[in-house]
Amino acid sequence: MTLTFHIRPANVNDVDAMLKLVRDLATYEKEPESARATPALFRENVFEKKYAHTLLAFDGTPEAPGIALGMALYFFNFSTWTGKPGLFLEDLYVSPHARNQGIGKALFAELGKVAQEKDCARLDWSVLKWNTPSIAFYEKKLEATAMEEWMGMRLEEQGIQNLQKLAVHAD
Repeated sequence: MTLTFHIRPANVNDVDAMLKLVRDLATYEKEPESARATPALFRENVFEKKYAHTLLAFDGTPEAPGIALGMALYFFNFSTWTGKPGLFLEDLYVSPHARNQGIGKALFAELGKVAQEKDCARLDWSVLKWNTPSIAFYEKKLEATAMEEWMGMRLEEQGIQNLQKLAVHAD
């Protein structure tokens, strides 16, 4: 059976649906305890401060939407090498029961439109090494290139705070 769906930008009324998909993604990635975002944090940082943007895929039509089936949360960065903005896909997730229906492809198509509208030189994302179904999709269907020479690095809140120890202090 073919699934009918549509994609639209998220709005503040979608926060609960977005967080459900984020929690489902965290469970899929075997880290449910790491998903600590709250509705208040999403409202503030996604919709008020606009640090990120989200596309949501819904069951049904725009006139009669059903439940959220998938999402792509992204933000813009900048490449000093190209002198242009880039789009970084933070999370892409499609609910298991809605996979293989074209939702992931459609979300990427929408991201491509956004990247072209903003004159982005790149669209980047990360994928867990064990997530072979996604890697195969990215490489075969999207013709994406693995960045094998690069390793992701991260500082979390305590690490960011510790950076203050490196500050130069004028006496």
